[in-house]
Amino acid sequence: MNALRNKVQLIGHLGNEPEIKNFDGGKKLANFTLATNESYKNDKGEKVEETQWHRLVAWGKTAEIIEKYVTKGREIAIEGKLTHRSYEDKNGEKRYVTEVVVSDLLLLGKP
Repeated sequence: MNALRNKVQLIGHLGNEPEIKNFDGGKKLANFTLATNESYKNDKGEKVEETQWHRLVAWGKTAEIIEKYVTKGREIAIEGKLTHRSYEDKNGEKRYVTEVVVSDLLLLGKP
């Protein structure tokens, strides 16, 4: 059961072009958003579609693959873990961020 702790799996489409950052020593970071869609029928029998947006980050080799092959609108499957962090913005206000740190990536659909 340990393998199931803090595990996230998502399939969706990229909402924007990945933002790639390069650090000393050649380490890469990719920041991007993923949209997942869910549909259901409401009380009136009408189809309702909901989109959830997820913030994702990837490091190292995974970030390199994202930089080379993943563009806005591309469908991907990811696996990772959910993380929470906080920071102070330029106005000194504390901000909280929830994001998925990607460990595995699968390219789906057409590029």
